[in-house]
Amino acid sequence: MGLFRKASVTHLYPDDAIRHELEQQGDTKTAFGDKSPGVRRIEAISKCFTSWHLYVLFISIFFVSCEWGCLLLDGFVRFQFQTYAVASFGLTAQISTVNVVRGIVAAAAQPAFAKISDYFGRISILFIAAMFYVVGTILCAASKDLAQFSGGALLYQFGYTGIQLLVEVIIADTTSLRSRLFFSYIPALPGVINTWVSGNVVNAVLANSSWRWGIGMWAIIFPVLAIPLLYCLVHAEIRAGRAGYLDDIPSPFRSLSHASLWTDVFWQIDLVGLLLLAASFALILLPFTLAGGVASLWPTARIITPLVVGFVVALPIFVIWELKFARHPVVPFRLLKDRQILAGLTIACLLNTAWYCQGDYLYQILIVSFDRDIISATRTQNIYTFVSVITGVSLGLVVRKVRRIKWFVVAGTSLFVLAFGLLIRFRGGKTSDYAGLVAGEVILGLAGGLFPYPTQVLVQSAVQHERTAVITSLYLACYSIGSALGNTIAAGILTNTLPGKIQDEFVLHGINNATLAAEAYADPYGFSATWPMGTPQRDALAAATRETQRLMCIAGICISSLLVFVSLCLKNPHLSDEQSFENAEGREESIMEMT
Repeated sequence: MGLFRKASVTHLYPDDAIRHELEQQGDTKTAFGDKSPGVRRIEAISKCFTSWHLYVLFISIFFVSCEWGCLLLDGFVRFQFQTYAVASFGLTAQISTVNVVRGIVAAAAQPAFAKISDYFGRISILFIAAMFYVVGTILCAASKDLAQFSGGALLYQFGYTGIQLLVEVIIADTTSLRSRLFFSYIPALPGVINTWVSGNVVNAVLANSSWRWGIGMWAIIFPVLAIPLLYCLVHAEIRAGRAGYLDDIPSPFRSLSHASLWTDVFWQIDLVGLLLLAASFALILLPFTLAGGVASLWPTARIITPLVVGFVVALPIFVIWELKFARHPVVPFRLLKDRQILAGLTIACLLNTAWYCQGDYLYQILIVSFDRDIISATRTQNIYTFVSVITGVSLGLVVRKVRRIKWFVVAGTSLFVLAFGLLIRFRGGKTSDYAGLVAGEVILGLAGGLFPYPTQVLVQSAVQHERTAVITSLYLACYSIGSALGNTIAAGILTNTLPGKIQDEFVLHGINNATLAAEAYADPYGFSATWPMGTPQRDALAAATRETQRLMCIAGICISSLLVFVSLCLKNPHLSDEQSFENAEGREESIMEMT
């Protein structure tokens, strides 16, 4: 029997109250009928596969994983090149500022891409996302200052976010609940290799060129490696068209000149809500990274004003808009009444908030305090990905048999807390040890394989197929919000602690040179290259960096402790052979059953 079976199409609502609530939330109607044309299109494409064609599909998914592996490798090395790029502008402490901007863009872009792809289809929006990726990469490589680099990073992140989301949504579109965890890890599998080669790539590029080429080369590599993915999807759509499955599905592209289409799209993506959400997070989070380590900057207007506007104006307006005026809110409050969804989104946010407390400046401490070379530091930073992918793939096979997930998630969150305890002990302070740091990252990776992707599957299981893309986008958006929060916390600790620690350590090491201390803070990589380990200057910087990192890990363990409690609030459904549960959201809809 094939992977997919044609399912009946029904629209049963338990009672008029639920139907009225759904209509009030804007979940039942679009300009093209009861179901978005993009969702109908992917369902029609899925129906054209026989058993033999499904094997071809999963071979294509393998090529998708190769292309996605390109993105993983890009993500690995781009983070390091970004570090050198910001350092070259003399603004190393502003690494988190760039990351916060990227996190804000990612959080706002996830729901937008999900809803637009529901309308215009996965393929066309994937192509548009790829264009943003390439243009943003080129702008980053050609940037002359932090402002230009941040602008390019914004466009790059917008494209990267769209690609990441659409790959996950396509996997969710075409897999059963019991198999989804395993297939969700296919795009991440190349990370097993990239962990070990990314350091060589960074080292080779910096030895023979500069960070500009290290970033810019992806504008060439990515489009070439994206061909298998695009070919697979286009070929599947052609087959569906020839089979007649697309005949009764309206094409929004043929209605681009109609004002009614754009009005409907405006409300569907909740453009006002997205802008208010992005503005709220930008106004609230960026001042913490921009204040720097100088206490006198905090009372200034450029720090106080955005904080006040963010908390008092932008955030309340966003909540009022979502509750009272948005027809299709970015935050679907009806769905958030389900504790499975609410707990899952909270886990996504807390996970990345805690992780970035220790991950944002991990590369810096490896170079500055542990005296690792570029290859070793890059590999160490990527240990988390390597271990989490191996663990996650193995867990995916186990879940196919046991069909339960919750207690794996609980175990993962508990290990997460243990890992932070090891990092506090061995990564910072006077008793730091490289072997202990690696052990902490390995356990962090084990935890990372046990609960982030499994939680995503649990969240997806709580909705019908029509809202799979939206709920996935919200889950990934919470990831991005967590990233921005973690970046902000890390930057706040670093900018308000490290300058003073450096000066204190310089005094303890018999160095009375404020200018040199400022140089060490502004460009620790250049400073470390000038002053080798064993010199008082380098030892002072290393000690100050370790103590600052210890504080970051303490913040991380406090946040990660909340994960254990939230994971206990998850439900533990028996995962079925269907794309979604028939009774998800309290009603039955069109579903795709899997064997």
